[in-house]
Amino acid sequence: MKRVGPVRNSVEEGERKKSLVDDAYEAMRTAIRDSTFAPGYQASEQEIANRLGMSRTPVHEAVIRLQGDGLVEVLPRKGILIVALSPDDLREIYDVVIAIEGRAAELIAALPQAERTNTAKVLDDWTDEMVAAEKRNDLPAWGNADSAFHTALIERARNSRMSRIIQTVNDQSHRLRMLTLNLRRGLDASVEEHRRIAQSIRFGHSAEASDAARQHRIRARDELLPLLTSYGLKHL
Repeated sequence: MKRVGPVRNSVEEGERKKSLVDDAYEAMRTAIRDSTFAPGYQASEQEIANRLGMSRTPVHEAVIRLQGDGLVEVLPRKGILIVALSPDDLREIYDVVIAIEGRAAELIAALPQAERTNTAKVLDDWTDEMVAAEKRNDLPAWGNADSAFHTALIERARNSRMSRIIQTVNDQSHRLRMLTLNLRRGLDASVEEHRRIAQSIRFGHSAEASDAARQHRIRARDELLPLLTSYGLKHL
């Protein structure tokens, strides 16, 4: 009978290592998204590991993945830099989001009625969360519900490549969303536009759903970029 103990131990060790790296990646990604690690923050891998309460090895592996996501930059002999975004970066991000979310809404609106109805309900529920958060003046909760709406819109389109592409720019734009909520004046407009997207999907109006999703992001871009300029915010 073959002995499988060492092989099993090796597999288990590999799975534990992957889990630790995944945990480090999610912890760093969350810290970057909510600006616990603010744009421009620079530290060694060991310092970051200490702040996260983790060991250095999984943090090192996580940093490699985050650099591929465009969220950090590895500076030789200087440590890890949390990448800041310029208005030009944000303009490029919006170009990607406008195209992908428009197509996602179009794809969802072409699904069978039961799936459209279910997706529209999910989108409406997140929009309801935004309304409730605004009433209690909880801007972070509003931003998180807004982010969840757009995440659901992409996930329900059933396009894995689309999901992978959008994750990176969403991580970057989420930080921007949270940093600028106090400056923005279009919160009610966002709710109305979300309702239009969900309604178009519910009734299977693909062209209208695509247009609603695109126009929603175009308005947000056209509101936000001049706002950054007016406040002299060159990096976020």
